[in-house]
Amino acid sequence: MSADSLPPVPWTQRADLAALVAALDPAREGLCRWVGGAVRDTLTGIEVKDIDMATQLLPDAVIARLEAAGIRHVPTGLAHGTVTAILAGGPVEITTLRRDVATDGRHATVAFSNDWREDASRRDFTINALYADPGSLAVTDFFEGRADLAARRVRFIGDAAARIREDYLRILRYFRFQARFGSMPADAAAEAACAELAPGLKGLSRERVGWELIRLLGHPDPAATITRMAELGVLAQILPEADPAALPALIAAERPEVAPPDALRRLAALLPADPALAEAVAARLRLSAVQKKRLAIVAARAPGDAGDPRALAYRIGVAEARDRLLLAGAGIAPLADWTPPPFPLKGGALVARGVHAGPEVARLLRDIEDRWIAEGFPDAARLQQMLDAAISSRG
Repeated sequence: MSADSLPPVPWTQRADLAALVAALDPAREGLCRWVGGAVRDTLTGIEVKDIDMATQLLPDAVIARLEAAGIRHVPTGLAHGTVTAILAGGPVEITTLRRDVATDGRHATVAFSNDWREDASRRDFTINALYADPGSLAVTDFFEGRADLAARRVRFIGDAAARIREDYLRILRYFRFQARFGSMPADAAAEAACAELAPGLKGLSRERVGWELIRLLGHPDPAATITRMAELGVLAQILPEADPAALPALIAAERPEVAPPDALRRLAALLPADPALAEAVAARLRLSAVQKKRLAIVAARAPGDAGDPRALAYRIGVAEARDRLLLAGAGIAPLADWTPPPFPLKGGALVARGVHAGPEVARLLRDIEDRWIAEGFPDAARLQQMLDAAISSRG
């Protein structure tokens, strides 16, 4: 076990976190430690977004001490020992040390503990079983997680297959962490267990699978990880329609355009250009209605997308146009800081010029709008000329 210290980065100096520690452990008895992602990310120099705390205090005691200190809180998961403190700098999940009593591959029944090593042993990966003392910032590492971080190795704690059987979602979590923290060659035991037990993913809720997949695809470059998932038979269990070969080209197109990683765009790249299929996948992964619509629009991509970027954005939306242009390997610079203008001509202008209301008005409006788009959205004077020409063409 090693016990080096965290560097004194800004989050470790926050006054609201110091007040939280003082409320829960006023005598500094070592009842609380920072745990998991905040510790791991600080050690790797990554900006910390979420902060979790582990404690020897039982949930009732946590709540009582928070109330005594006037700290607002929410009982987000009392059955699993979690209370969330609402602080000025953001929420902090406080979870009582635990050990697993029973698992079924999807859920766990836990018992509370006061043993730090016992709590660490039930966590998934060595790099996630890191604790830091709030005062000294000393890091407690029971399973050589720091060495694994340095080696860019994602490794299960204990027997990989046993840990996956406790919760099959850990297969997807393994690949998500591999995409962010790992390197090749990957841990052989982890890969073998993921490949063997991949069919267990079918028993998970679609929301959990979709959430993990979207987070994985949102990493800077998940292409090699997605390819490895396909080679091991894991990807076929959750996304049988996927073609991993399409992802590297998209990521290569994103880099010179300084396009931030976008999980939905990467998901679209993995799928065929089939809007109906895209909608079915979005429904299966329980994506939102907005995500489902965007995925279907991007799936309607065509060879002509690389023509006029602004015309494409006007017709389908700027975000969707960016996606389709990048998937076509085309530049997106013309869309930077550009908002599609509204079409300024209404049907009443045609009726006032003698066109009878009805299908003829709609047809002429479409024709004029097509010319207006093709000419790059010209000003009102040019639009008036288009209107005059359309009226004259009717004889």
